[in-house]
Amino acid sequence: MTDPISYIPPSRMRHRKAAEVIPFLSTYIAKREQEIAEIEQMIERYEKRRLQEERSYQSMSTLRRLLSGKKPAHHLAVEYIHYVKRPMEKVRTLRLEIEQARAILNTPDPSAIVAVSSDMADEMN
Repeated sequence: MTDPISYIPPSRMRHRKAAEVIPFLSTYIAKREQEIAEIEQMIERYEKRRLQEERSYQSMSTLRRLLSGKKPAHHLAVEYIHYVKRPMEKVRTLRLEIEQARAILNTPDPSAIVAVSSDMADEMN
């Protein structure tokens, strides 16, 4: 069975000459790396905020803790999925796209036909 993350269905692949794609690839890679950096910053901000909330909760007196309450565990789990897990999946797919782009960039023959994902082809147009 194929790996679900690295598998791209054939219908999503388009074939182009490497010479058509190569000038576009450096900006494409830079854009994807910038997206990855932004997502990682968002995750860091979330984790920092959660840590700060936890510290402030722990520093409260027992009576204040009793009155203020704490977020239920399932709320924390949903927040984690929304702010960490899904963005990390997005980062993983972006890194795979960068790997594919670098593989095309390192193609020795510019006249060779390379498989380009539909996302990359759409951005080229």
